[in-house]
Amino acid sequence: MPRLRMVLFWCGVLLLIAPIAAVVCDMPRFGDHPLPYGDAINHDAPRDRHVSNTVSAVNFDYRGFDTLGEEFMLVCAVTGAVVLLRGSRGESVTAEPGTLPGRGLPGRSDAAVLISRLMGPFTLLFGFYVVLHATVTPGGGFQGGVVIASGLLLLFMGEGYRGWRRIMRTPWLDVCEGGGALLFALAGLAPMLTGSAFLQNILPYGKFRDMLSGGLMQIENAGVACAVMAGFSLVLLEFLEETREPEHDDT
Repeated sequence: MPRLRMVLFWCGVLLLIAPIAAVVCDMPRFGDHPLPYGDAINHDAPRDRHVSNTVSAVNFDYRGFDTLGEEFMLVCAVTGAVVLLRGSRGESVTAEPGTLPGRGLPGRSDAAVLISRLMGPFTLLFGFYVVLHATVTPGGGFQGGVVIASGLLLLFMGEGYRGWRRIMRTPWLDVCEGGGALLFALAGLAPMLTGSAFLQNILPYGKFRDMLSGGLMQIENAGVACAVMAGFSLVLLEFLEETREPEHDDT
């Protein structure tokens, strides 16, 4: 059976080599694309939206409705993962993350603790920087939210389960995730109260290359950052909780 699987694997590889090679050879040169949309956005976004990061202009303005749908897709995916992973297990704060039955968790080395304690705060700070400069430099709520969640995971590696679990409270993360998605939706509905279109930017655009430029895009970006940070943190929390043995007094 293992040999048959390897034969099927290599047959698939051989069948895919020619299509992949054809795609690679037909790709345009770097910076030379056949579609006009990228050039149009690069020309219009700095002038009309006062933002230098045109990706954020696309995500939160030109196609903000699509981004709203993607945001709720992420909320649904996280909710499904949490429902599947969360079962009857111990939820109280303990000194250790527990072990799988018959298999212990490896101890943390001093080097890993030191590096995690040093890099955790810097990772969190960098994540907030990426979120705050969404309209100025590459990044935004999606990228920054993932970086912040990674920084929280480093806190677990540096401080242990007890200190990490005191910060990572499930109800707070639930509120943050749902509240972030709701904030994005309200940012789209609020302009309609003034007679404008859904997600139409009715706030001042600010100054070009200023951290607070972009108007309504700043609010949408903040909602995305909260939802993404909390969503990935919830998934990480549930995966780590799965390593714990259920306590007898929990039902």
